Order: sequence, then C-alpha cells, then structure tokens
Amino acid sequence: MTREPRSSPIVPSYGESSLADLSNSILASLTDNPAGNVLGLPETRRVCLLVIDGLGLELLRAHQAAAPFLAELAFNSRPLTAGFPSTTVTSLASLGTGLVPAVHGMLGYQVAVPGADRLLNGLRWPDDIDPVAWQPQPTIFERASAAGVDAIHVAPSAFKKTGLTVAALRGQQYRGADSLGPLAALTADALAESDRALVTAYHGDLDAAGHRYGVSSQAWEFQLAHVDRLAEQIASALPSGTVMYVTADHGMVDVGPDDKLDVDVEGPFAILRDGLALLGGEARARHAYARPGAAADVVATWREVLGEHAWVASREEAIKDGWFGPPGVVDEAMTARIGDVVAACAGNTAVIASSAEPRESALAGMHGSLTAAEQLVPLLAFSARLSRGADHPGRSTHSPSCRKRARRSRRRCRPARAAATAPPAWPG
Repeated sequence: MTREPRSSPIVPSYGESSLADLSNSILASLTDNPAGNVLGLPETRRVCLLVIDGLGLELLRAHQAAAPFLAELAFNSRPLTAGFPSTTVTSLASLGTGLVPAVHGMLGYQVAVPGADRLLNGLRWPDDIDPVAWQPQPTIFERASAAGVDAIHVAPSAFKKTGLTVAALRGQQYRGADSLGPLAALTADALAESDRALVTAYHGDLDAAGHRYGVSSQAWEFQLAHVDRLAEQIASALPSGTVMYVTADHGMVDVGPDDKLDVDVEGPFAILRDGLALLGGEARARHAYARPGAAADVVATWREVLGEHAWVASREEAIKDGWFGPPGVVDEAMTARIGDVVAACAGNTAVIASSAEPRESALAGMHGSLTAAEQLVPLLAFSARLSRGADHPGRSTHSPSCRKRARRSRRRCRPARAAATAPPAWPG
C-alpha cells in the first residue's frame, strides 16, 4: 500500500473564503452589490487593501509580540485560504481578478506553455508571451473603474511594467513606492484624493526575508515589526470613513537541508525525473509534465517515491478535488497548463532541483502547498472613524492597543520609522 501524508490537505475554500472572494467582496462593498459580497463586508466609499507578501496567519499568531497592531486586529478576524498553489503569481492573480486559479490560469510559479517544450516563469515573464493573451479576464481594477471607482495600486516602481502586473493587476493607476515611508504616504494620499476609491498597497520584503533567512529567524521577526509599523502608520493616516483590509498572498514554512528531496542528484529521488518532459511549479508545489504516453507511470512513481512526504494527484484528480477551483469551473483552455502530476508537499518537505533551479533550491523558507501554514492568510480590518477630539477633519482614531502603549510611554503613537529598500524583482 502506498504511504500518504498523515494529515489531510487544506483545500482552498473557493466561493466562501478565498482571496478571490475578498476582491469580489471589496468591489461589491464599494458598488452596493450585496449579491457579490460573499464575505459580508460593510458598505463604504473608500477601501485600502494592504497585501503583505508572505504573512501567513499561523506566522502572525506565533509572533504577536513583534506585531502588536496586527495581532490585535487578528483577535476578531477570520482566516482566508490563499488558493493553490499558495504562491505569489497565483494569489496576486486571484486578488487582481476575483477569479479562481482554474479560470484566471495563473497556475503557479512555473507552468508549461501549451504546445511548446518550455515553462513560463510568472515572476520572470518572457518577452515573447503577451500577458493579456495569457490572462485575458478583466481585472478587479478594470471592473472598479467601469463602476466609477478610482483604482490605484501602490507598489515598488520596478514592478510597474512586469508581465505579472500586466496580466493580473492591469487597469489601475500605478504609483511607485520603493520604501516603507513612501508606501504609507502614497497610499494615504491616494485615498485622500478621491471620495470613492480602491487603493491597494503591496509590500514584499517580509517574503524576501523569509526566503533567505527562514521564518524562524530573527531577521524575519524584525522585518515583521517593520510591517506592523507600516500597517499602523497607514491606519493612522486613513481618511475618515475608509476601511483598511490587511491580507497576504501565502504563508511560509522553513525547509532544512534534510527536508530537501533533490531530483537532480544521484539517489532515491532522481527517479522522479523518469518519464518527464518538464518539471514545473516550485519545490513545495510541483507540476510534473509527462512525455506522451508516460503520465500513468509518472503518477505511480511520484506516489510511491514521495509517499507520506506529499499529496500526489493526477491532473484530473487535482481538478476533481477542487485544488484549483470548484469542480466544473475549470477553463478548458487552462487545463494543459496543469501538470500531468501535481504534488503538494506535506510537513517541511520540498522537492528541489538543485541543478535546474539552484537559486530556488537554496532557499531557507518556501511555500506553495496545501498545509495550514501556507494556505491560511489573515483578513484583518480597520475602520477609520472621526474621534470626538480630533483636531483634523480627516484624522482617524488610534487603535486601543496603540493608545494604551502611548499612555504607558507618555508619548503619542509614532508612525513607522524604518525604510527597507524594495527588492529589484518580484519576491516568490
């Protein structure tokens, strides 16, 4: 009997509490459309959506002392599921379109280009593939603009014209912010400019710290503290009546040297290359594309070799089990982008390819799979209201925890002090 992981996978809650549902509900709350508001978000005229790359809900719960503002918001919050794979390319597309992966087709870090013997890397987009042709569905920003809502995106300048931005986030006014201070300031300015606006802000340094140093490192925890100050600073500058939501694209797990199963070195895992035309996805969420006629053998081999280290499914099984979206909604044009074998790693295991993917294989922190640590992301909410004693008509009230800290230290709450340089390319 083939061994299997001891726990069950966290299959995304598409249509109930996923990142796609968040985008649709935010737009519905701005356009008085109760039918589209599956999360029941309050009606408002301005929304700020702060996306913190890599801030999994379990990580936030485990590091509350480093992020007191976010931790307080998390007390009465609900979790969301990221979607599969739980990776930046897929999750930003889900947020950007309000669609499930099976429909928007951004199905992982690296996926096969149908009819070509090659992979498309969503973070390093090739010049010869049109992002709009690859992902032709309307974005949430295009839908917002059509409804009379100003759509603005604040993120590092380097990402403005990337294939991922064009495919998943087009239709917004892009404002480049390359450090924490400008990110907070430009987000607040964008909200103040319009009485009906959807402003999204993206910060990627926490994810970068997790990949390089691991999520159990002091470097990651210190970066989380800067993120906490960023969120609190934006919240303190929101125009009255604005709602801010904080979420993430995925969580992360640490992967040690002994957890890495290398298909590119001689040993027990090299057999996973047998029968393959392409190895896609990433170390925690693999798309394995078989040579013609070899799919059944590849599925059997991956199941036998990985055993309890991964949930292994054929393409048809992964679709039927709802990994990429509710059964029956898969766009047939997108099916060929899914591997003949799909493997989601359990525990802290990763299926690496040290020769083909040396940089990715060396990472300390990884994500992509169906574990709670990677799938569950926060949905935190902060509503800016006028305080009775406000000396400025647009100033929002401070949070209770911030006021308590201020009383203890006999000083006012201060905005974020640190400015971390944005990475030159999309984090993973």
